[in-house]
Amino acid sequence: MQADPAALFVSDSGTGDPAVVFVHGFGADHRVWDAAAAPLPPTTRVLACDLPGHGLSLDAEGAGSAKSAARALLAYLSRCGIDRAHVVGHSMGGAVAALMALAEPGRVASLTLLAPGGFGPEINGPLLRRYAEAADRHELRACLQAMSGESAVVPDDQLDTGLAMRERPGQIEKLVEIAAAITRGERQGVIPAEALATLAMPATVLWGTADPVLPFAQSDGLPARFHRQVIEGAGHMLVGEAPDAVRQAIMANLAAA
Repeated sequence: MQADPAALFVSDSGTGDPAVVFVHGFGADHRVWDAAAAPLPPTTRVLACDLPGHGLSLDAEGAGSAKSAARALLAYLSRCGIDRAHVVGHSMGGAVAALMALAEPGRVASLTLLAPGGFGPEINGPLLRRYAEAADRHELRACLQAMSGESAVVPDDQLDTGLAMRERPGQIEKLVEIAAAITRGERQGVIPAEALATLAMPATVLWGTADPVLPFAQSDGLPARFHRQVIEGAGHMLVGEAPDAVRQAIMANLAAA
């Protein structure tokens, strides 16, 4: 655990340049990326953060704000001497990744975004607020299943890590607070399309056609330089629902950059 409980926690392993940075979605933590990071070359430096208000970053500043989280992660990279990194983000983490690229485009070698937040105003507030409050295995499974496509099966290890995180004192209360902030008025904040269009690094957006959290239609009208990859029948939990597609997209962006 980090020495300062108010600091952003980042799991940092391996060596290599550029590094690959993984940013999880709301209600998860850095461990959700273990399988996605596994096939990367052993020389790759892999960083996976816990967003502010989550897991080992429970008391970190900026909880609930994607922009604050982006600033915190960029500051962490600067402290580590990482000048350039590939960034992979899911849902809220996708918004964080995009905002990192907008704030300091020269620092981001590529973007791999999985059903990213901030690409349209619609958001399933009731489901996210229910997910924030989930305190036992049955309810957590029900929420994750509701976020997934019809044929998806919620893996036991995802439930184990989710419950372990929520056992931390104050974690569920913090998730409830964040959920209320990001779904206020049943709308989410939107990253301007004209700003995204200024990004020049390789960018891939993966989206499930049956996403019940952030509608698939939010992937329409992406900037011309963004590559859209459609995952037929998949829901919102693409890290687990389409692991091969996620890994292939990451590797393609590493090669392209």
